[in-house]
Amino acid sequence: MTNTALTQDIMGPGHLACAGCGAAIAMRHAMEALGPKTNIVVPAGCWSTFIGVYPNSCLRVPVMSVAFATTAATASGLKAGLERMGRGEETVLAWAGDGGTFDIGIQALSGAAERNEDIIFVCYDNEAYMNTGIQRSSATPPGAWTTTTPESALKSQRKKNMVAIMAAHGVPYAATASIAYPEDFMAKMAKANSIRGTKFIHLFASCPTGWRHGSELSVEVAARAVKSRVFPLYEVMDGEEWRMSPMPAKEPVSEYLRMQGRFKAMGPEIEAEFQRGVDRSWKSLARKCAPSA
Repeated sequence: MTNTALTQDIMGPGHLACAGCGAAIAMRHAMEALGPKTNIVVPAGCWSTFIGVYPNSCLRVPVMSVAFATTAATASGLKAGLERMGRGEETVLAWAGDGGTFDIGIQALSGAAERNEDIIFVCYDNEAYMNTGIQRSSATPPGAWTTTTPESALKSQRKKNMVAIMAAHGVPYAATASIAYPEDFMAKMAKANSIRGTKFIHLFASCPTGWRHGSELSVEVAARAVKSRVFPLYEVMDGEEWRMSPMPAKEPVSEYLRMQGRFKAMGPEIEAEFQRGVDRSWKSLARKCAPSA
């Protein structure tokens, strides 16, 4: 997949993201899948800073910037307003980072899911609060350095399973995706857009600044996460039907970890436990997907 294959051209030049930003790469593909009749709600986070300074914007669709905790609530109200105006066919996309989803935004997201609001909520997960200086979030993996989990006190808690939480709400559609597999990501976005009700996409978006890797390695790091099963690709329909997406051959986590400076303080024992955690999660997911695999 290359940019020459994209035709919608909804995301223009001039964004203010860091070089190699996975979240910037992801938005271009998301808009290719959703098209121009899309309204975006963005909370505080990386994307709220690099859209551009008003009245300039790199996005050629309406964008509403909102407070951290209100993304899903605002998206719900926006959809209701569009339906009231006879524009119910338009898509409402809530686009939040892991801090605005796993932590601060989960209350409003849970409420929207319980009401089955007709919105698409995408969490672009870069595994920390990046735009305020790389602080730990509940999406940060164990053994990772951040400014609030320094080398002397690396994070020990495991990452929250956000898709399982959304599946437990019984939403019509939940899925994982990666910037390294854009065709899979766009197909899942298009599928989400064809379903009425709450849809949730957990998108793995690498961050060269916070993860301490070269900007040219963003896609390769994201691909290694999928290959090592650190971030497997799958879908959940109606909270009950789990389905594995096409996956590459499995490899150990060692190369994925080695590529990133945030894991450089991880010793052999922690790395071995990290691998065991990945293996346990993979086996659990494989069992859930087995009936439809």
